[in-house]
Amino acid sequence: MFEGLFDIKNDRRLSMYLYRMGFGMWLMYLVLGAPALALYKHYRSDCGMLSIMLMVVGFSASMVYEYFHHPQVYEQKKKWLFVSYLFLAAIIYFLEFKGRGITPDLDWTWLLRWLS
Repeated sequence: MFEGLFDIKNDRRLSMYLYRMGFGMWLMYLVLGAPALALYKHYRSDCGMLSIMLMVVGFSASMVYEYFHHPQVYEQKKKWLFVSYLFLAAIIYFLEFKGRGITPDLDWTWLLRWLS
């Protein structure tokens, strides 16, 4: 249906648009933290989540272009894409399940005890 609109295999426009929208949502996240906009403060976390999601999806779309045109760059970016997916999944998990008692007790001192 959208084949003629964005050819992500040979065109970078979609990934650039998604990056720009993600950056715009990040700017909205910052603006909504201002005291003058306290009335709209409940939208701040939504803007932050949308910012992260748009940037990760934009990065994923750019990976398709790099796969076909720059294989060395693709191999380097592949690791960062995995890290960004893990980061996004962790944020969504903790925002979704934080108040329900499902999140594990994060006691990081066990690592120090284990290393000593």
